Amino acid sequence: MESLIKYVQDEFVTKKEFPEFSAGDTITVYYEIKEGEKTRTQFFKGVVIQRRGAGATETFTIRKMSGTVGVERIFPVHMPALQRVEVNKRGKVRRSRIYYFRELTGKKARIKEVRS
Repeated sequence: MESLIKYVQDEFVTKKEFPEFSAGDTITVYYEIKEGEKTRTQFFKGVVIQRRGAGATETFTIRKMSGTVGVERIFPVHMPALQRVEVNKRGKVRRSRIYYFRELTGKKARIKEVRS
């Protein structure tokens, strides 16, 4: 049964080519929003908190600060409205899910950048 599900996902789910990114990276996600008849592109720039799932159900969570309020958004990797993903900075973190990042403020909330 699992092989049948995997076959259907491989054949019918449209795959988009995005750059490799992981937790700790700062990325910008461009996605399409429909407002009535019109569509426009909006972006969301923040730090990747986690990547989870596999195949068609893979998602990633991004966190940004909007003023003094933290805003998180979960994006499915294979969402049709996703246009492109840009990696702005590569971050060095020791965990794949950095939930502790939510409680940090000020200078403590900085992530060391990996120079490549």
